[in-house]
Amino acid sequence: MHSKQTVRYLCQIYPSGNEYYFKEEIITHDSWDNLNSLEWGRRRPVTKETFEKRRREGYRVHRTFIDKPMGQLLHFPLSNQHEIEETGRK
Repeated sequence: MHSKQTVRYLCQIYPSGNEYYFKEEIITHDSWDNLNSLEWGRRRPVTKETFEKRRREGYRVHRTFIDKPMGQLLHFPLSNQHEIEETGRK
């Protein structure tokens, strides 16, 4: 079982307004006494309710605003598809 010292909860906020919540736990690859073998484990999704509940209980929480540029839309004309259908060649 993990404790407040070995767990953290993350909230990622995107420009669209979407929020995603995760839990991370410290894991070891060798022994808890070997500090070089400790690292954060895989992010596991949790609900907003769980995130808020753990925040009130005193667990570490991190809120991060993710500022990525918007995706670029690419236009692929369908004229080539019509040519393929007419000639029967690819």
